[in-house]
Amino acid sequence: MKDSSRRGFMGKAFGAVAGVGAVASLYAMKKSWDPLPSVKAAGFTTLDMSAYKENELVTEKWRGKPIFVLKYTADMLAKLTEQQKARSIMINGEGYLVNLGLCTHLGCIPSYNPDDKSFLCACHGGTYDYTGDVTKAPPPRGLDIPPFKVEGNTLVLGEEGPEYKNMKANGVTL
Repeated sequence: MKDSSRRGFMGKAFGAVAGVGAVASLYAMKKSWDPLPSVKAAGFTTLDMSAYKENELVTEKWRGKPIFVLKYTADMLAKLTEQQKARSIMINGEGYLVNLGLCTHLGCIPSYNPDDKSFLCACHGGTYDYTGDVTKAPPPRGLDIPPFKVEGNTLVLGEEGPEYKNMKANGVTL
């Protein structure tokens, strides 16, 4: 060691401490950017689809947003067109509407009328049918379908399963 003076040793020691401090700071910054475990857990919601009653709208919550769940009656299922079937979620032979409960026009929350089997957005008069398709403008598109995965008789919101990927590929949802 050519530079074995005290000044050289102090320079090398300071450099080592600074390097360890820099690595520790980068690690702490990375950890602060990662989502909290509670946030990760809030990304998924599991719904037991056998608990829903026919033609009764239930509003669930997923990532702080309202989710409309409506179980179709046998009459509703019989009247579905091909386009409406593409928007519906079928689980064990039963049909369901599962949509974000926000109007695609300005984000208002539409109300459901079980007698007419339709949704009305009171803000600007837009209406949707029981499958979430627009029946009267101004909404630009049907109610959005959240990412989902079917696991037996349960629906996992927040995870993209093959059914959702198929809907997305066919342009049924964004």
